Amino acid sequence: MLERLEAGIELRGTEVKSLRAAKLGMTGSFARVEHGEVRLFGLNIPPYDHGNRFNHDSDRPRRLLLHRREIDRLQAQSEQKGHALIPLGVYFSKGLVKVELGVCKGKAHHDKRETLRRRTADREAERAMAARRK
Repeated sequence: MLERLEAGIELRGTEVKSLRAAKLGMTGSFARVEHGEVRLFGLNIPPYDHGNRFNHDSDRPRRLLLHRREIDRLQAQSEQKGHALIPLGVYFSKGLVKVELGVCKGKAHHDKRETLRRRTADREAERAMAARRK
């Protein structure tokens, strides 16, 4: 992780109620700078249980609220090869919903191979210990 940043998020009424009920899916979500705005994609906020026709679309792109300088800086960083804007967490701060956004760098190919090698070795060691216990 290269940098962390706190941003506001533009939500609809039932989305806030779902978040207060601790319902949120961040798996696979990312942010992108488009047309001078930062948008958050893949953030799943399920519909509010007691909502009616005013319920929201759970997977719609959501606008992040940042200052112009912050947006320009994030755009420059995200355009570099291998960098991405990833939401790290969503929380309430003084009654407002905030998103912690991180500028992250992906793993290099050799790092992925090392992780896979380590995971395989750990799995084999665990199997050997389990077989020995029996």
